Amino acid sequence: MSTSADATHLDAAVAAPRHTPETDATTLHVRYLLSLGDDALVYAQRLGEWLTHAPQIEEDMALGNVGLDLLGQARSLLTRAGEVEGGGRDEDALAMLRDEREFRNVQLVEQPRGDFAVEMARMLWFASYQCELWSQLTSSADETLAGIAGKAVKEAVYHRDHATQWVLRLGDGTEVSRERMQAGLEAVHPYVAELGEDHEAARWAAEQGVGVLPSSLTDAVNAHVSAVLEQATLTMPDAPRWHARGGREGVHSEAMGYLLAEMQHIARSHPGATW
Repeated sequence: MSTSADATHLDAAVAAPRHTPETDATTLHVRYLLSLGDDALVYAQRLGEWLTHAPQIEEDMALGNVGLDLLGQARSLLTRAGEVEGGGRDEDALAMLRDEREFRNVQLVEQPRGDFAVEMARMLWFASYQCELWSQLTSSADETLAGIAGKAVKEAVYHRDHATQWVLRLGDGTEVSRERMQAGLEAVHPYVAELGEDHEAARWAAEQGVGVLPSSLTDAVNAHVSAVLEQATLTMPDAPRWHARGGREGVHSEAMGYLLAEMQHIARSHPGATW
């Protein structure tokens, strides 16, 4: 995970909004879809890094499957974003040919792979957020998005349960596993608040019945995570001295550039190739 060394840079970068209330509806619709799709795409990339690195072979498969679920969500969401945009960009172009500042994911999902306990803490928060998000979006005025949500909510419930079981197992296990799980929560916590921050595209989407305000999901997400931590004999971290922000506006941590370089290398090296 990045540290508070990034805070000054991020604060300066997001001090002034990059977009105005006059942004047209199509652009806001696309940006909302990209915020959802980029979260899923970037986290799928990170989870793929666990193959052969998880603590047991069954967990290699489990994390790979979670990543594939998220990749499927990303493909559907980026395809829909391209359709709404109407500029001819498909899922591949949006995934592989955009630059860092064009990605609208939260910084939580882009942080480097670390300790397994850190990953379970990240997954618990993110999947809890997605469960509430997709549940609300099943009634979206964007019928395609509602259809995507209907499938994604079932996947998110599994992801949340998987992370929950590991947090319980580690938190209520040995002294060492508990310490590492608590440390994982502390490492992730500065990146959590951004999940619940409202942004221009989300406000437009909520007003139009297309989406929901992230802030409206926070109480339910916090309640689930708090209940899991209590059962696991873990402690909710104190409010961090700083927290990540700006991802929805294209402001990312140092880790994002390295992630995109690896993810996009083949596509950019062989433009127009198919396989």
